[in-house]
Amino acid sequence: MKRIILSLLICALAAVAGCSKVPAGNVGVIVNLYGSDKGVDMKEVGTGRYWVGLNEELYLFPTFTQTETWSGQEAISFQTVEGMKVGGDVGITYAVAPDKVTTLFQKYRSGIDEITNKFLRNMVRDAFNDIASKLPVESVYGAGKSDLLQAVEQRVRNQVKPIGINIERIYYASDLVLPPQVTQSLNAKIQATQMAEQRRNEVAQAKAEADKERARAQGEADAKLTLATADAKAIEIRAQALRANPDVVTLNAVEKWDGKLPTYMAPGSAMPFIGLGTNK
Repeated sequence: MKRIILSLLICALAAVAGCSKVPAGNVGVIVNLYGSDKGVDMKEVGTGRYWVGLNEELYLFPTFTQTETWSGQEAISFQTVEGMKVGGDVGITYAVAPDKVTTLFQKYRSGIDEITNKFLRNMVRDAFNDIASKLPVESVYGAGKSDLLQAVEQRVRNQVKPIGINIERIYYASDLVLPPQVTQSLNAKIQATQMAEQRRNEVAQAKAEADKERARAQGEADAKLTLATADAKAIEIRAQALRANPDVVTLNAVEKWDGKLPTYMAPGSAMPFIGLGTNK
């Protein structure tokens, strides 16, 4: 009797031990590990608890967004067209399509961690190497690095979408690291470009100030010329009027005379306004 009870307990424990859980947000794949059907006979299961035999293994594939960062020894490195080695931490976010879990497992025969850190990482690294090998280091390190990243992201996305991995984003998780001499050269080039731009701005500002000063001087000259022209025209008109009316000259002199005769007169000179009494 005791043996029967013990046997039942052992069977119960074995049953509990062989029961595995597929958490919410995951799809499970139960795979046969032995025999002629090894790795071929698969069963896709949803959320719940399942009996997994001694010759079987349950692989879990999360269908919600996954994030992985390759850093340290796993950081991504690649070369530019000049052969310069560039490297840095790279991150990726993706999700597994629930309806393609079996397709994904059939492709790699591995769990999600190995797929991510081996196969997916290799795809990202190869894409960086292939695309960057055609670019100068300035395009990889400077303003063009976002274009490189977009090209890598699009290539990897196209590669893995048919097998059930939807790439959401690939991004730099750190600054890119260059050889010290390259960094110094690029920094010097950037500084030279900035200084040249500053000089261009200074020249443009000086030219604007000079143009402003010339415009002001020209305005003043034009104003003086206009005033002088007006004065000359007035003098000319007055002269013409006096020539046409000589009596006006005499009248103006009389108006300005204070009534006193000159104290000294040169011999033979005419008396002022002598002709005024001719009409009396």
